[in-house]
Amino acid sequence: MEKTKLTGRIVTPKDSDYEQARTNLNLSIPKFPKVIVFCQNVEDIVNALKWARENRVPFRLRSGRHSFENFSLLNRGLVIDVSEMNQIICNRQSLTAKIEAGAGLGKVYQELWEYGVTIPAGTSINTGIVGLTLGGGIGLLTRLYGLTCDNLLEIEMVKASSNRGAEVIKANKYENSDLFWASRGGGGGNFGIVTSLTFRVHPISDVSIFSITWEWEDFEEVFNVWQNWAPFTNKRLTSTIELRAKEVNRIEVLGEFVGPATKLKQLIQPLLEAGSPIDQRVKEVPYIDTVKFFDSPSGDRPTHFKRSGSFIEKPLSREAILKMKQFLSNAPNENAAIWHQSLGGAVSRFDPKDTAYYYREAIIGQEYISSWNTEREERKNVEWIERLRRALSKDTMGDYVNWPDIYIKDWPTTYYGENVSRLRKVKTAYDPYNVFTFPQSIPPYNKRIF
Repeated sequence: MEKTKLTGRIVTPKDSDYEQARTNLNLSIPKFPKVIVFCQNVEDIVNALKWARENRVPFRLRSGRHSFENFSLLNRGLVIDVSEMNQIICNRQSLTAKIEAGAGLGKVYQELWEYGVTIPAGTSINTGIVGLTLGGGIGLLTRLYGLTCDNLLEIEMVKASSNRGAEVIKANKYENSDLFWASRGGGGGNFGIVTSLTFRVHPISDVSIFSITWEWEDFEEVFNVWQNWAPFTNKRLTSTIELRAKEVNRIEVLGEFVGPATKLKQLIQPLLEAGSPIDQRVKEVPYIDTVKFFDSPSGDRPTHFKRSGSFIEKPLSREAILKMKQFLSNAPNENAAIWHQSLGGAVSRFDPKDTAYYYREAIIGQEYISSWNTEREERKNVEWIERLRRALSKDTMGDYVNWPDIYIKDWPTTYYGENVSRLRKVKTAYDPYNVFTFPQSIPPYNKRIF
């Protein structure tokens, strides 16, 4: 029987573009693959999977290069990269869009905008649509339209078949429905290689956005007002608050409202009455302008960083707020921050077990962030993040699988709550030999979890 050959754009260490090809967003965990194949179509993906299995070469899957722990890279193995498969087909009549797995959010938003529609997704424009969706997907339309995965109608996936083969399958509400359940919050790379996703899209035109900033002295009051307002206000309004290191002297709330600026000005009054805002802006803009407004350029440049996170189910106590203040007063550098996004609204329409995304009852997603420039700074930054996560653990729950943290010991329950056992059943059904594996990948029932 003839052996499978790799097809697509192939990059090896001998090629001049290898450094660029192997580099992910997180530079603090460098990896050196033996081969990177940039797939151009489904056949290239099938061939790559078959080749890896026939040659017993370990492999990883990659799309947007945003895996915080670089789970999409490995040393001396094969990286199956789908980023050059990024075609988008939108049907304005049925309000659906079929998006290839390599599309980045910037391209998705721009092309859908040409049809006057969008999907609720993230803010970092280079993030890949597939990883974001499979982990859940939160962003500035979340409270109105739900998570990205809540708008998913179907996936197409290459799965590992018997005899070291590969086959293409679909999963939706009616076909392979257990896999479809797992693909809405069960994390990327666990069950197979998703090649395309079909979404329900939403008409959109003009929206209103706002930003308000305060100085450090208003830390406690502003955060307390925001956390008791943001998850409970009009569901057409989703907002974020970023608490920066003390030396930066800046607290910032941003938000997006699907409605007129006059109404938004009324809705944000509780925030304007908190502390002494030093800057406030409200404007009505075409929706596509918000993509640039909310995008963080620094969030898309490769750098040395560590992130982690949690969910908040009820407003934090004053004691917990003071803990955050204390940590940010003693931050390792000015890049350290604690970022929050309001949830609730459409996210809580589902029961925690309706999809693999478990934290439906959370009112806030909380992310811990730090970055640095030199290797000697790494240890104190990583330790700061881990101490912060542990210090807030009594007041928070779990972690978002798209903010993975290699130091979390009970990661299955932390990411998936009570959905772990069902996810392992799906894994056992679709990938019983654990072909798709990486640190913190869901194991089938014939494998130990730790």
